[in-house]
Amino acid sequence: MKINEGMFAVKLYELERQYGRMQSRLRLCQQDDHQKIRQELQRVMEEYQEDELLLLNNVENSRSPAVAALAGAQLDYSRRAEEILEQELPEYLRDEDGSAPEEGAKHQAEAAALYAEYAIDFAVQSMRYALMTALKAMDMQMDSEEAKTE
Repeated sequence: MKINEGMFAVKLYELERQYGRMQSRLRLCQQDDHQKIRQELQRVMEEYQEDELLLLNNVENSRSPAVAALAGAQLDYSRRAEEILEQELPEYLRDEDGSAPEEGAKHQAEAAALYAEYAIDFAVQSMRYALMTALKAMDMQMDSEEAKTE
């Protein structure tokens, strides 16, 4: 695909659409309706699980070793980050302030908030990485086209 054909147009549209949905969902849920937050959380968790199944399918069934490797890395990261949130982060927070184990719910909530901030930071970093790799792909394509005309 040539650069002037909008090489990344579909992916950019999807990124913009998902970002808009995330903003809308967070704004709606910040209105202190606990039931609405739980319903939205359930929907998002279902979407997340579907995406995880798609990644797993790419790992197991992709004809491209590169796609399988990238999907595997994404799946590994996702699972490890979940493990940290659910098991390790509350322990780290409890150890830092020396509080009793019965304050576990408080630590779990703090861990979830910290994790959410990190996930947003990671998304920003992922966007930078996506930009870098897209520019690199464009540069390589232009190099290839320039070599053909010489």
